[in-house]
Amino acid sequence: MKGLDQKTVMITGANQGIGLATAERFAAEGARLCLVDRSFSNETRDKFADHQLLAADLATPEGMQATIALMQEQNCDVMINNAGITRDASIAKMTREDWDKVIAVNLTAVFELSQAAAVMMKARGSGCILNASSVVAHNGNFGQTNYAATKAGVVAITQTLSRELGRYNVRVNAVAPGFIVTPMTDAIPEKVLEKIGQKPPLARLGRAEEVAAAYAFLASDDASYITGATLNVDGGLVLG
Repeated sequence: MKGLDQKTVMITGANQGIGLATAERFAAEGARLCLVDRSFSNETRDKFADHQLLAADLATPEGMQATIALMQEQNCDVMINNAGITRDASIAKMTREDWDKVIAVNLTAVFELSQAAAVMMKARGSGCILNASSVVAHNGNFGQTNYAATKAGVVAITQTLSRELGRYNVRVNAVAPGFIVTPMTDAIPEKVLEKIGQKPPLARLGRAEEVAAAYAFLASDDASYITGATLNVDGGLVLG
């Protein structure tokens, strides 16, 4: 992708799944990486030994402060708010703790990191913020009131910031994955996964590498006239 070898990129939730695949893609493109997660496996540390890794919990003030400090220290060109968690339950069974935890990681952290990135990028006159939404932002999902609310909120943040920051040459976009094979899907029975995979028009589950490719495109100079967009990487699932 054009220009990625000249960029410093921060990726949250980078130890596994989509975040790890995104880190691998940007590293392959020659980008300098700042990777953030609550913890890192030895395999991930070895793979990205030449890059900056920070173990931090974005739901805590200390973790957020450390992440923002690294972003500013490295003068990141691209901020990818990929970190996300689920605490699924039907509305009758969902606890306030379930709600608060998901809001803290999936929405409040996006706000705080985007705010810090916006100040830095605005002063510099360039930059790119990418946010992780989801197909559930469009249609909701049973047992995911908290998660769907955060992912819809991410779309709203993306659109609002694109209006605020466009004049400063800062682009803000989102990626909305559908059903993607990640470590989170390992506990789902194979027959259930097969059934889920038949729902999109492309009739299969997505791969983390396909979401990573969307991030790479939106961060690259090839997407220099794209802002305020949410790119669905869902095999056409939102078509119904």
